[in-house]
Amino acid sequence: MPAISEKIVGNLPTPAKGNKLHYFSGASLQGKKAPSGFAVRVTAAGTKSFVLFHRVNGKSYLPTLGRWDENAQGGTLTVRDAIVKADKLAKDIKNGRQEDPRPERTRRLEEGDRVAGLKIGGAWEGDDVEPAKRDQKQPGLLDKFVERYVRKEAKLRTADQIEATFKRLVAPAIGNLGVYEIRRSHVVDMLDEIADESGPAMAHRTLALVRKAFNWYAIRDDGFSIPIVKGMGPGVGDARNRILDDDEVRDIWTALETADVPDCYPAFVKMLLLTATRRNEAANMHTSEFEGDVWTIPGARYKRLPKYAGLDHVVPMTAEVRALIGGKPPMATNSWFVFSTSVSGPDREMQRDGKMAFSGFSKAKTELDKTIADIRNREGRAPMPEWRLHDLRRSARTMMSRAGVQPDHAERCLGHIIGGVRGTYDRYEFLTEKRAAFEALAALVSRILNPTANVEELAARRGVPA
Repeated sequence: MPAISEKIVGNLPTPAKGNKLHYFSGASLQGKKAPSGFAVRVTAAGTKSFVLFHRVNGKSYLPTLGRWDENAQGGTLTVRDAIVKADKLAKDIKNGRQEDPRPERTRRLEEGDRVAGLKIGGAWEGDDVEPAKRDQKQPGLLDKFVERYVRKEAKLRTADQIEATFKRLVAPAIGNLGVYEIRRSHVVDMLDEIADESGPAMAHRTLALVRKAFNWYAIRDDGFSIPIVKGMGPGVGDARNRILDDDEVRDIWTALETADVPDCYPAFVKMLLLTATRRNEAANMHTSEFEGDVWTIPGARYKRLPKYAGLDHVVPMTAEVRALIGGKPPMATNSWFVFSTSVSGPDREMQRDGKMAFSGFSKAKTELDKTIADIRNREGRAPMPEWRLHDLRRSARTMMSRAGVQPDHAERCLGHIIGGVRGTYDRYEFLTEKRAAFEALAALVSRILNPTANVEELAARRGVPA
């Protein structure tokens, strides 16, 4: 019969990776005997927790009773307390008093009553929340990690940089998710977005920070499963090349009409394709950047190679784009973020005030994908392959080539600097050519969205039946 004590538990070896179970079935301590299946789980981080292995109706369960109170990271149970708790649970199971042996979180997840838990972003979550109200929000995983570990425990000199990275790249993508909701696919989506907009190297740096934060939190929450695996993240030399085909563009436009997304989201997604802009550049579109039908994205927030940093990017807006961003202005100010869900006013008269730029990308994209999947399922078509908002920009460039736009002008529409352009850059240079390119793009998108009308029009021109 195995022996057990505080010293024995304290001397259990730490595995090189993962976790290992050490069983103490039948071991006694101060008159209390451990039931069959009682074990101590030791993780690679050195954390020791008490568990009870048992079966119900042939199915195995391994609920966690609690962490050992002498863990360096803290805990709540002595060895004797853990044995007492395990013995009570074993008797409840044997006598049928444990109606559902599944852990509460598992039961609710499997039955559809999803428990979210602490949010990843907390006060930095990807909602349109006014600064004054953010202080009232409960801190999330990232907030706690920065405050308790980065600043107080490790006292890292890069604390401000780490915090800025979480706020700028992580919170907008996964901040709204709870610690029990987040999945590997969410992390992968975030990393792809970062790689597309800021490069693979930044995606890898961000992944390292997120992994550290998740590992730090995992030793504080027995129910949290780290959604990061070895090999996750883009290769430093990888380049994404996903181009949306015509059916996919039509599906996106159709789904946007009925998807459960913020009011500003359909116009936002459509504008990404029609202006070939990046997600954050479009989301932060502000009326102060308009001059007639010209939108100037300030160099301070436009991504370019270092030697061209700070140069503005000018986008001549087509009639289709102007229609997307038109309508009544928000009530509160004379200038506002075009894509916004922030509101003000009495409950019965809530109106957009445009004070905060839209940032709930992950949740809205998930809803859009669900709607696309429903459309394809009803029509008996295969699921739409995985896609990203940044694919719209790449697709726009390809469509310009289809529309006969000269390569140099198409590149300028994307904000790329053509070799040989003089150092003193005229931001209105090639404005006429760029306007023609965007109009050609809009015309092609219209033909893609209305293929039947295009056939009828061509038939009428040729004088033959459609």
